[in-house]
Amino acid sequence: MSTLTVSVLQETLEWMDGEANLRHFDTQLADITQHDLIILPEMFTTGFAMEAANRSLPEQQVITWLHGHAKRTGALIGGSVALQTEQGAINRFLLVQPDGVVHRYDKRHLFRMGDEHHHYQAGNERLVIEWRGWRILPQICYDLRFPVFARNRNDYDLAIWVANWPAPRALHWQSLLLARAIENQSYVIGCNRVGQDANQHHYSGDSRIISPLGELMAVDAPGQPCRLTAELSLEALREYRERFPAWRDADDFRLA
Repeated sequence: MSTLTVSVLQETLEWMDGEANLRHFDTQLADITQHDLIILPEMFTTGFAMEAANRSLPEQQVITWLHGHAKRTGALIGGSVALQTEQGAINRFLLVQPDGVVHRYDKRHLFRMGDEHHHYQAGNERLVIEWRGWRILPQICYDLRFPVFARNRNDYDLAIWVANWPAPRALHWQSLLLARAIENQSYVIGCNRVGQDANQHHYSGDSRIISPLGELMAVDAPGQPCRLTAELSLEALREYRERFPAWRDADDFRLA
């Protein structure tokens, strides 16, 4: 498929209330049909909390819920959730296909300034998903600050960051998303939440869909819940990469 119809849901989150958040997103997703990709924020069932994994919904319940919407819309759908596993608590990006196939990416870079590294286990794998002819790199929030981990080795076409990124650092979020698109010659999606959480952190959203040239294809209503929708073209991406093949001069490296 040369085009990808995507929607990004920038929403408020109910603090530590998984059932309420699923009901809320049921409403927001109700009128979405015939899509290819739908993205929800980081920790969309709880809000960003260090204790979230101990009070989160079971992984299978979230997967079943995502699968229901994936089948109905025809889309790959996902966002991150806090989970308790045998290895400890993790911040996991779940993406579910209409046929029930589940993709999992565990957040690699844990937010030190919020003590996330003291409460969650870091992931150790970089994941690229193949979906309808597209190669997709899922990432979570603080991962955005580490460009080596997200460096395009000619292995993806679209990078996605889901987040609970506070308003005081909104300029960093906006600037780094733009940089990741330009430097990697890739489409970029940034899905952030809005509102205020129980820790009195304010979130302005600033969700966006960005072209490989750094153009803003869709931007949010500042500070407000909203849905962003865009159609991405794989043909346009390939033509741009051939016309301006900076990727051919990229430094070679391997992640340890």
